[in-house]
Amino acid sequence: MGNKATTFTEDQLEAYQDCTFFTQKEILRVFKRFQMLDPDQIPFDMTGSETRTLKIPVETIESMSELKENPFKRRICEVFSEDGSGSMSFDDFLDMFSIFSEAAPRDIKTVYAFRIYDFDGDNYLNREDLEKTLFCLSGKELSTEEVTFVVDKVLEETDLDDDGSLSYIEFEHVISRAPDFLNTFHIRL
Repeated sequence: MGNKATTFTEDQLEAYQDCTFFTQKEILRVFKRFQMLDPDQIPFDMTGSETRTLKIPVETIESMSELKENPFKRRICEVFSEDGSGSMSFDDFLDMFSIFSEAAPRDIKTVYAFRIYDFDGDNYLNREDLEKTLFCLSGKELSTEEVTFVVDKVLEETDLDDDGSLSYIEFEHVISRAPDFLNTFHIRL
């Protein structure tokens, strides 16, 4: 039997294919990448509940070549882990790779980008969220005054209802005018 029969059941593969932007072959490649992160803990046979229960620690996920240089690596892990800890099951890992795939549509990527930048999880990008985002992007090289200036300018230009924060709709409007967004919000398999 091939990998398909021993790693996942046919029903599991079909379900993964239905709820991701991957083919069955790509799903198996993502699993191989997941298993390589901790081969002693992650078995080759995942036909039971292991896909949801076995988790790889956030520090291991962050050290992957695809994430290790990303200033938002911890936040990405937190957003995609079901419990918010950053440690990931295979299901979490597959979701992350699916959303970051080139096949995922802009609107879904925008939802996840918003969640990543919404550090406090209140469904708005407020001043503190924007400051944290800037500090991540700048490698903490901007002074407090520079960050305040940039955040003020961002809010001045994008906060359409002048409430001091960006709603998802306002964020989506900004992203719709950013042609490079799709090129930067992806991980290649």
